[in-house]
Amino acid sequence: MWTLPRTRFAHCNGSSSSDEKEIAVNIGGVRLVLCGDILNRYPDSRLAELVNCSTRSFDVISSLCDDYDPGKREFYFDRDPDSFKCIVEVYYFGEIHMKRGICPICFIKEMEFWKIDLSYLDECCKSNLTEKEEELAEIADKVKLILDDLDCDPNVSRTERWQKFLWKLMEKPESSLPARVIAVVSFLFILVSSVVMCLGTIPDLQVEDSEGNRVEHPTLDAIETACIGWFTVEYVLRFASSPNKVRFALSFMNMIDFLAILPFYVVLVLTYLGTAMMELVNVQQAVQALRIMRIARIFKLARHSSGLQTLTYALKRSFKELGLLLMYMGVGIFVFSALGYTMEQSHPETLFRSIPQSFWWAIITMTTVGYGDIYPKTTLGRCNAAISFLCGVIAIALPIHPIINNFVIYYNKQKVLETAAKHELELMELRALELTVRSSSRRSDAPGNAWEGAMRASRSDTYIPLLSGAHRTEKEPVKKKSLT
Repeated sequence: MWTLPRTRFAHCNGSSSSDEKEIAVNIGGVRLVLCGDILNRYPDSRLAELVNCSTRSFDVISSLCDDYDPGKREFYFDRDPDSFKCIVEVYYFGEIHMKRGICPICFIKEMEFWKIDLSYLDECCKSNLTEKEEELAEIADKVKLILDDLDCDPNVSRTERWQKFLWKLMEKPESSLPARVIAVVSFLFILVSSVVMCLGTIPDLQVEDSEGNRVEHPTLDAIETACIGWFTVEYVLRFASSPNKVRFALSFMNMIDFLAILPFYVVLVLTYLGTAMMELVNVQQAVQALRIMRIARIFKLARHSSGLQTLTYALKRSFKELGLLLMYMGVGIFVFSALGYTMEQSHPETLFRSIPQSFWWAIITMTTVGYGDIYPKTTLGRCNAAISFLCGVIAIALPIHPIINNFVIYYNKQKVLETAAKHELELMELRALELTVRSSSRRSDAPGNAWEGAMRASRSDTYIPLLSGAHRTEKEPVKKKSLT
């Protein structure tokens, strides 16, 4: 038996009536005596209802607890005692704090059982709940994608079936061997195209055209054309099979794919049709500017590399740390460039002509690059330079650890989410097999009922509330279930 410290909480009113207003509860084998007057501070809670109905029939009492011992006047609840220790504090302090190690989702279920409003949960604990909700939403999305791949609705038309097959073939390398082969071929085309772009700038590999201008070798140009043809076919097939073409076109990575193939066709148009609209010199300048855009195709590698995707998401999570880094560097560059300009004015051969020109010196000094094209020549200027690169090292080192930590946290989180999604699918499959054996007639009347029953039957401590909407069509977005 554990008891609450009497020095921290109010006693029951009166010595003669305190026994009548005290109730003994047994929470998962842990016994506790609670004062009725304190429990009545929240009359809508389960414990307050239990105090007020203690003289009523046994059926009413049994509806509020799992078991009742009239001899000991003890109410038994098959609940988590650790969670109850946190919940009972609301009667004395007016707020609830979750202890470490308690699942926020399970704790919310405990609060709902004891009929305690979620508004009494402290703000610091609500933030943990919000984070857990986001994780469950991501798990639900992963499970939904897997279920959509496994779903074979006989009512779907042949066109939709082919569209879904083509989408999996082009977008999901893990779905089949042909899809994996296409992903590898696309990766090789990206590498070959990038190498050809670099080799085409070597003067020894260039040839002269009829006008005497240096252009790419015809062989490299042919390889470039073949790569662009593959990228074009790939983009068109992915766009045609996309279930949501607006979202596909506005996706960042798809915009990169579009920009990677756009310069080739624009150059063709300007080369063959531009001479009639503008001067040849302007056409050549436009062609050179657009050919530089081919470097965007290197970002296509992120579509085939989970590591690059993880790095991108980690940098998005580190905007605050990156902003602090830029702020530190910006302040230091402005201060030390102004000091360097002021201290170097007394030297007749000074290289610091103005404060804006000194910005370049401050940047390469604080980042410890030090090209040596601009350097101080006075003693005070050298002291200023020494202090500037020391401050630059400190300014760069401070936000680096949080950025690396965000990367590690996000990477580990993705691995945990994938494991959790697979675990949930295994539970759903086991429940589906049980329902198949028990209710074969119901399964024949309602296709897919086994999956829905599996999601309903898996309501345990590991149940994901958001999965109730996971088995939807692609036109219906997965809605979050608000726990607050």
